[in-house]
Amino acid sequence: MKQNLLYILFLFSITIGYSQNQLVKAEIDTISIRIGEQFQYKLTIDETENVIIPKLENLKGLEVVDSLKLDTINNKLIQKYVLTGFDSGAFYIPRQQIFIKNQAHLTDSLLVNVATVAIDTTKVKKFPIKGIKGEPYQFDDYKEYIFWALIVLLIVITTLYFALKRSDKSTSEAFVPKLAPYQEALQNLKLLDEKLLWQNNKVKAHYSELTEIIRNFIERELNIPALEQTTNELVDTLTDFSNINTITTDKETIQKLEKLLSKSDLVKFAKSKPMAHDIEFDRKNAEIIINNIKPAITEENTETSYSKPVVIIEKPEVKQPNMVSKILIIVAIIAIGILISYGISKAKSMSNLTKEPVENVQ
Repeated sequence: MKQNLLYILFLFSITIGYSQNQLVKAEIDTISIRIGEQFQYKLTIDETENVIIPKLENLKGLEVVDSLKLDTINNKLIQKYVLTGFDSGAFYIPRQQIFIKNQAHLTDSLLVNVATVAIDTTKVKKFPIKGIKGEPYQFDDYKEYIFWALIVLLIVITTLYFALKRSDKSTSEAFVPKLAPYQEALQNLKLLDEKLLWQNNKVKAHYSELTEIIRNFIERELNIPALEQTTNELVDTLTDFSNINTITTDKETIQKLEKLLSKSDLVKFAKSKPMAHDIEFDRKNAEIIINNIKPAITEENTETSYSKPVVIIEKPEVKQPNMVSKILIIVAIIAIGILISYGISKAKSMSNLTKEPVENVQ
């Protein structure tokens, strides 16, 4: 009776241990690989709660390539690893300890064979032994070519200098008669009429040039800084000169000048837009003002000359190269090209001699 009881207890313990071990299972998708090939190692756990999977370690001869994401399928946890091996031989994946509800469970150890790759030496392509590496080029290797290149370059520069030598004549004097103030003013009024400024809606530019012509005439004819004075200052100055008989004019002319300058200020600064007949009337008044303002005749200004010489500086003339210079330039360019080509070819031949491969000797 006691023996039967012990036998029953033994069978029950074996059944419990077997059922515990079945909670975790380890498997691989292949038992034999070649060096460098990858295979998959999978852990299956029949629980989803309170499970601890330690890090995969103590792999001798094998390496972990990647650890995949933990999956849950049919109330089971599945952890997959990608492994490989780079040494030939048979290697064991040791038993892994997994904790389920604070109780340790061990997996089975698995054997993996890693085989080498057979190489057919009869089909391996053979290469010749590399030749002796030549020394790097130095300045002395090109010193001769640089010397001749500098000589040719000096010849070319000298030839170009004498062929394109500037003429000695750098300036010339031309006597240009300077117009009298009255003649210059009438000429400028004529040029202003030809521009047709106000006809092209450029009234402001028309009045600016018109008043500048009058002010420039007064400044040159009467020696008054008319271009710098305001309208009131200029009118007061002309009135004072007229009162002391320094200039020959009348009050009506001064009044016309004041009205013209005032209207010009309104056009330039107040954006006034006079009518067409007013613009033509002001143009006629400008010519009347120029005709009626003259300096008083004295002995000092009776012999005024407006024909002083004006020096005009001209650009220096450049001589065009003659036929001989052109031929020399072409010859120099060809010589430089030949010299450079010869230097390159010689450098290549030197590099081929120093870098020629040595044949295999059996």
